[in-house]
Amino acid sequence: MKRKIILDLAVTLDGFIEGKNGEVDWCIMDSEMGFINFLNQIDTILYGRKSYDLWGQFTPEIEHTDSEKEFWELVHSKEKYVFSRTQKGTDNKATFINDSILEEINKLKNKPGKDIWLYGGASLITTFINLGLVDEFRLSVHPVVLGEGKPLFVDIKQRLNLKMVNTRTFSSGVVQLIYHLDGN
Repeated sequence: MKRKIILDLAVTLDGFIEGKNGEVDWCIMDSEMGFINFLNQIDTILYGRKSYDLWGQFTPEIEHTDSEKEFWELVHSKEKYVFSRTQKGTDNKATFINDSILEEINKLKNKPGKDIWLYGGASLITTFINLGLVDEFRLSVHPVVLGEGKPLFVDIKQRLNLKMVNTRTFSSGVVQLIYHLDGN
């Protein structure tokens, strides 16, 4: 079975993935949501360069909870690819991809392994959607309206017909929606 590319992210009720100053303080890390299970389902993470600079090597502080530490340890155990127009080569943590995205991703999907997490940011997500590379959308809709910020869907070139495969509601008020690209 081919590996799936899964877009898994938190989004506000009004469709933003960050506030206007990049804030994500509205994002609930709810252990009920089974994030560790999700991380065990994937073995590769895809980042845009800015997201990678921010989160790709994030180290939790002493005051973070054990479950946050476990989360980041698992994240950092994955294979990482960073999409950048400028930065090349590999550091010891990630492989940089500069062009031929479609080709590179198809190679990756055909290699044996677990599913692949498309982490973001926004312009990488747009590129992947427009190339038809997102197999599964896992959106955790948070009970907050920001009014402005960075929207999840920008510059999408064609209509996407999705098929709902699951919904889950959590006591925190978060609702997780899982869609597959119709036909996948």
